[in-house]
Amino acid sequence: MIHPISKVISLVMVFSLVMAFSLTGCSRDDRIKESDAVREITLMTHDSFSASARVIEAFEKKNHAKIVFLKSGDAGEALNKAILSRNNPLADLFYGVDNTFISRALAEDLFLPYSSPMLAHVDESLRLDPENRLVPVDYGDVCINYDRHWFIEKNIAPPETLEDLLEPRFKGLTVVENPATSSPGLAFLLTTVARFGEQGYLDFWQQLKNNDVLITSGWKEAYWGKFSAASEGTRPVVVSYASSPAAEVYFSKTPMETAPTGVMTGHGTAFRQIEFAGILKGTQKPALAKKLMDFLLSKEFQEDIPLQMFVFPANNEATLPEVFTKHATITDEPAVIDYKTISEKRDTWIEQWTESML
Repeated sequence: MIHPISKVISLVMVFSLVMAFSLTGCSRDDRIKESDAVREITLMTHDSFSASARVIEAFEKKNHAKIVFLKSGDAGEALNKAILSRNNPLADLFYGVDNTFISRALAEDLFLPYSSPMLAHVDESLRLDPENRLVPVDYGDVCINYDRHWFIEKNIAPPETLEDLLEPRFKGLTVVENPATSSPGLAFLLTTVARFGEQGYLDFWQQLKNNDVLITSGWKEAYWGKFSAASEGTRPVVVSYASSPAAEVYFSKTPMETAPTGVMTGHGTAFRQIEFAGILKGTQKPALAKKLMDFLLSKEFQEDIPLQMFVFPANNEATLPEVFTKHATITDEPAVIDYKTISEKRDTWIEQWTESML
């Protein structure tokens, strides 16, 4: 028979061994105490990133942490900053690489692989990196938008195909963004390459130029400066997003049953943009970085995405807001170009476009 005191001593020894093992197996980053200082973790993003304060606070409270958002320009500019600072990273995670730049980002070897358990809720078609160094967070389609009221008043049918834009009835009606300086501009350029091929896309653009297309440096200049449905501009056709009609309804000062803008998404006329996030090599908080990555893919954060950035959540269990289900569109037949091909030929296509159009 074991003496009661011996049993107590044995239990104490076992408990001590278990605690010692647990502390040895956990990094300091994993152990959180209320008395600990709040840990900061930095997320580098493009300037368009947005999230609700309540959602961010939920993560911070749960993890006794503070997220520092480092907005670093547009997606290309932000990626360049991450590349230049690779030996002394400015952040722990990066959000905003899209499928037009993913090959370059992976080639620079900036990210740590992490197979988040939340990836079980992400469609395989969005997961372009098999090593999960970059994981999809959201997606959306870039396409032609048009001013419904303008076309009704003029008794003209809105465009349905890219070829329609070349017709005399659309002369002087279209505004697009420069692909060298604009993300949707680049997406639309890729759409034309997918539609007309490398041998034919410049012919399309030359005809569009002859039909008096207007080119701006960026989306804001085009949509808020020249598009008739959103400004005093005179152009009723613009390159924007398939979710833009939902944004128009959501931000309208008066209730709307029908969006004032329509979209053209059939016949391979829309390009799917997928945005990714990754944990930067050199982070000093790898465990917390993984938790933040899980959070970016969580149902809570994913359901916040549509009304913050007007794109679709990657998590297929996230519920869309009503304004999205009614007014946002996702195409069944996006323009398709392999992301590796985009990486190899993107700069050439942009140079050729610039020589032809500017």
